[in-house]
Amino acid sequence: MSRIWIYLFSALCALVLSGVYQVKGVEVLTSSELEAVNGTNVRLKCTFKSTHPLSEEKTSVSWSFQPLRKTTAEMIFHYQESAYPPTKGLFKDHAVWSGDVMNGDGSITLQDVQFNFNGTYSCQVRNPPDIQGFASEISLRVVQKVSFSEIGILAIAVGGSIGIILLILIVYIIVRVFRRYDNDMGVEMEDHRSKDQMLCERTSDK
Repeated sequence: MSRIWIYLFSALCALVLSGVYQVKGVEVLTSSELEAVNGTNVRLKCTFKSTHPLSEEKTSVSWSFQPLRKTTAEMIFHYQESAYPPTKGLFKDHAVWSGDVMNGDGSITLQDVQFNFNGTYSCQVRNPPDIQGFASEISLRVVQKVSFSEIGILAIAVGGSIGIILLILIVYIIVRVFRRYDNDMGVEMEDHRSKDQMLCERTSDK
């Protein structure tokens, strides 16, 4: 009798383990940091991949927001078949759907961003039987004006240096061309003078 129970227990464990093994997480990707100018619109891009076919009925996207210096997050947007934007709170009339579930896009757009939108935004996707274990996060920084990164400053400096070098080279070529033209004109005028002088001498000899 004990052997029967052992066999049943082993079979049950095998079924459970096989089921757990087949359930895989949805791969969710976002940029880690994003900067936006106060009063403009910014798109929080979130793309995802699933091992199972996507569908409007089953696939869902949820966005949450965690303000700076706070440890708790609040749900601000949900999509499943249709968009469910916030009806109250900080993001009312600011968060709109801009994704396409069937193409693996769960993005939203924040309109007229404010300074109190600074914080961490989490994108979570579910597509049963795939489950999402970890949400992908974006750290948004709202600024008065766009600041240039060190790479951007370096690119501007290099581009400016190349532009100055090209300008000097163009001026040098133009000067050389004009000098050559002046020299050719001088030689041609000297030839004309020599010919005129020779004609005068021949005329006087006659």
